[in-house]
Order: sequence, then C-alpha cells, then structure tokens
Amino acid sequence: MKFTVDEFRAWENKCVTLLGMSGVGKTCLSTLLRRQDWFHYSGDYRIGTRYLDEPILDLIKSQAMQVPFLRDLLRRDWIFVRNNIKVDDLGPVLSFIGKLGNPERGGLPLGEFNRRQALYRDAEIRAMQDLPEFVRKAQEIYGYRHLVNDVGGSLCELDEPAVIDLLARHSLILYIRVPDQDETMLIERAQADPKPLYYRPEFLQTAVTDYLTLHRLEFVAQIDPDDFTRWVFPRLFHARVPRYEAIAGPHGYTVGATEAMQVRDEQDFLGLLEQAIASKGA
Repeated sequence: MKFTVDEFRAWENKCVTLLGMSGVGKTCLSTLLRRQDWFHYSGDYRIGTRYLDEPILDLIKSQAMQVPFLRDLLRRDWIFVRNNIKVDDLGPVLSFIGKLGNPERGGLPLGEFNRRQALYRDAEIRAMQDLPEFVRKAQEIYGYRHLVNDVGGSLCELDEPAVIDLLARHSLILYIRVPDQDETMLIERAQADPKPLYYRPEFLQTAVTDYLTLHRLEFVAQIDPDDFTRWVFPRLFHARVPRYEAIAGPHGYTVGATEAMQVRDEQDFLGLLEQAIASKGA
C-alpha cells in the first residue's frame, strides 16, 4: 500500500508489517502496540502453533521415547505433550530449527538440518498468506481497529515474490534499517547468544563450504554448532540488507532503528510512520 500522509491518517483500519533483521526491535514495537489495543500478529507464533506444531511435538516425543520411563507412559497414552509456545517466547520454534554441526554438541546432521529448514520456509510462507484472514478476524471477532504484522527476520530469504506482493497489498511495509554505526553492536549481541536461524539453501551451501575450508575440517559433523552460528551471522546480516532494501524500495517505507527505539506509545509510532511516508514522498 502507498500513501500520502493525509491518506495514512484517514486509513480507518491500519495494518503495518514490520520488516527487518532479528534484534532490530520489531517484537518490542509490536508488544508496545499490543498494549495500546493493536492486534499483534506474530509470524513465528503462527508458525509454531499452526504449521510446525506437529513436527515440533514429533521431535519432543522422539526424544522422550529414548527414556524408558517416558517411553512406556507415551505408548500407554498416560501422558501427553503440548507445545506451550508464547508470543514473547518462541523457544519451541527455535529448538526445532536447531543448529548445524556436531550431534555430540547439540548440532544436527546436514540432511536433517536442511529438512527442518525447508519445513520452516514453507511454514513462514503459509503464515504470511494468512495475514488477510487475520486482519478480518482482528476486526470482526476481536474488535481491534489496527493490526501489526511482526514478521521473522528471514522473510527476505524466502524468494517468494507472491508473499511480498500479498503483504504489500494488505499492509504498509515498514523496514527498520540498522544504521551503519550500529551494525557492529547488533552483530556482537547476536554472537553473544547464538540462536538458530533460517538460511537460504544457496547461502548455506556456500557458507558451509567456506567454514570447512577455513577451519580445515572434512565433515559437517566436525562443526561446532555455536561457533558456526557466530561465524556465519555477520555474513548473513550483510547478505540480508540488500534483500530488505529491495522489498522496501518498491513496496514500503524505511525508518532507522534508532528512531524506532525511541517510540514510546501509539502516537509516537504513527508519527514515525508519517515521517517515513513524507520522506519517501519528498
């Protein structure tokens, strides 16, 4: 959707998609707006509760079946396993994605890692395709006027133009850009607590080859999962930036992460959007 400032102000039921790297503040903004009567549509929450719920439960059950006591309880249906994912705690999704590398250090073999990556990609596409229906539900069922779409940092990696077209038709896309001076801080923060990530297949193949060569390793099973995740993150960050910009350029608007972090309430957020619209119009 494209607006003038006046058109945006007159938009009765606003729908805003927040685009940007993990750690840039999308979920913080969404949580703030949720407290101010916006419907918070979390892509990863939808993924975890709808499209990856069964694979996550299957993974948990397969681990439990390795414990004789739990195996007996599960086979007799004396216990059940539930996915207790929360909007503010996406741990089950991250645990399912996992990290590549040595199984003895908690890593996954390349084949299994790729399988889970493909499942996650499909789930993210389907979650984004659900946005129009949740816009309707937010208004007609729950009585919310506005919706904020909190998407994963990997949205730019999907290589699925139809998804971007759909988001552009049904929402205002706001790209939260990391200023050059803050890149190092964001990268170091991510490296301090390495989390599972989604990678485009071509990117991952090149990264794995380079990592093995650099560290003189022969097999993926020799990779330290956390070390690889730390090493690859700066490459991933810089590979994603032009992809975000390619979405925001024709389809959306851009603000700096510094400005986004200064938002304290709904009025600040709307003012930030109006500035982005005015700046692009100029």
